[in-house]
Amino acid sequence: MSFPHHRPRRLRATNALRRLTTEFRLDPAELILPAFIREGLNNPLPINSMPGVVQHSTESLKRAAVQAVEHGVGGIMLFGVPAERDATGSASLDPDGVLNKAIRDVHAEVGDDLVVMSDLCLDEFTDHGHCGVLNASGGVDNDATLEIYADMAVAQARAGAQVLAPSGMMDGQVAVIRQALDAAGFEETSVLAYAAKYASAFYGPFREAVDSQLTGDRRTYQMDPGNRREALLEVKLDLAEGADMVMVKPAMSYLDILADVAAMSPVPVSAYQVSGEYAMIEAAAANGWIDRRRAIEESVLSIRRAGASMVLTYWATELAGWLKNP
Repeated sequence: MSFPHHRPRRLRATNALRRLTTEFRLDPAELILPAFIREGLNNPLPINSMPGVVQHSTESLKRAAVQAVEHGVGGIMLFGVPAERDATGSASLDPDGVLNKAIRDVHAEVGDDLVVMSDLCLDEFTDHGHCGVLNASGGVDNDATLEIYADMAVAQARAGAQVLAPSGMMDGQVAVIRQALDAAGFEETSVLAYAAKYASAFYGPFREAVDSQLTGDRRTYQMDPGNRREALLEVKLDLAEGADMVMVKPAMSYLDILADVAAMSPVPVSAYQVSGEYAMIEAAAANGWIDRRRAIEESVLSIRRAGASMVLTYWATELAGWLKNP
């Protein structure tokens, strides 16, 4: 059957036509580089389950931040791996602790040329690996955790973080953080809420990246992968509490959630292409099963196409280089 008046293939005939009519493009400014710094390292330490990603030393982290700026990357999200942990994650509040020092170092190195973001969560700092402090029965105490989050927020803002990213999925966390920041004079510090964060199997390699002490799981506070409508409720709650941006995590396995959130959110929406998603593509490419560059570009484009304003991806700097020099 012929459709002479509607021939979409006409617009695919040449590279120039395809470039002219493409609906979505990637831009380095929309990319955020997650980066890990481990206390006590003199040299970067490779993460076995994430080929090409390292736990940084102070100097290698600063170099990574500068390289991100040179490639036009929009932001960097910092995660700290302390040498010592305890039940309340007290190292998270130390002005000279690994994460707060890293924030200060990176901000001093790149200034406002790169948005310096910090993970605001206790999981890297507790000896039990949960995102909050535990009560007498071993469960996470939501309200006691919020008190620490408030102090963490002020500590990270003082260190120079321009965007704080609470990732613990505690009820009320955005409101408490916003109130603490405003009371301490950090009204201009933004909050990027992990609003729809699922209890996902795709976080596996991240556990190695932060040397997680977790046994068990986080299903009592992270979202059930079978729930879709609940994501919108979580987002609405965070918006009502003052979130400046919201996040969906993971990204690739939750593109329907991302599209739902993007359709209703009045603020920018980010999505995190998590460690397991990264590792799968790297493993398949290493075996020669897929074209690595095309798979990376397509995977990140799919996240943008689903509605993300910005994408956290471990390929941020490499991908930005490709985009600048196609």
